[in-house]
Amino acid sequence: MASLIPETLKYTKDHEWALIEGDIITVGITDFAQSQLGDIVFVELPEVGTRLEKEGTFGVVESIKSVSDLYSPIAGEVVATNSELEDGPEKCNESPYESWMVKLKVENMSDLDELLSPSAYQEICDE
Repeated sequence: MASLIPETLKYTKDHEWALIEGDIITVGITDFAQSQLGDIVFVELPEVGTRLEKEGTFGVVESIKSVSDLYSPIAGEVVATNSELEDGPEKCNESPYESWMVKLKVENMSDLDELLSPSAYQEICDE
């Protein structure tokens, strides 16, 4: 089954998506990631104000199959977290592109240049 890969987003090799809006990016996991994980039963996210390193872990997704780290696509500060996922982690399976995890204030705009285009991300999913 082909995964949904919206054209309006950027992606990481670790299967996170990023919506860029000025100096704020919204991050979540991709449809491909949630399909590989299976039923998600727990999501752990950082506190607002936490500073994240580029490609550093910012949380955990636990499914019936495994526990997976979440990786930040950029360096920046957490300005919001999606508290709905604490009580409804299954939303990551049901609507991965609406179920964002964190919003980050971009520290270095050049980090955004290293994110993958939808077509480049599709190639990773097809491997």
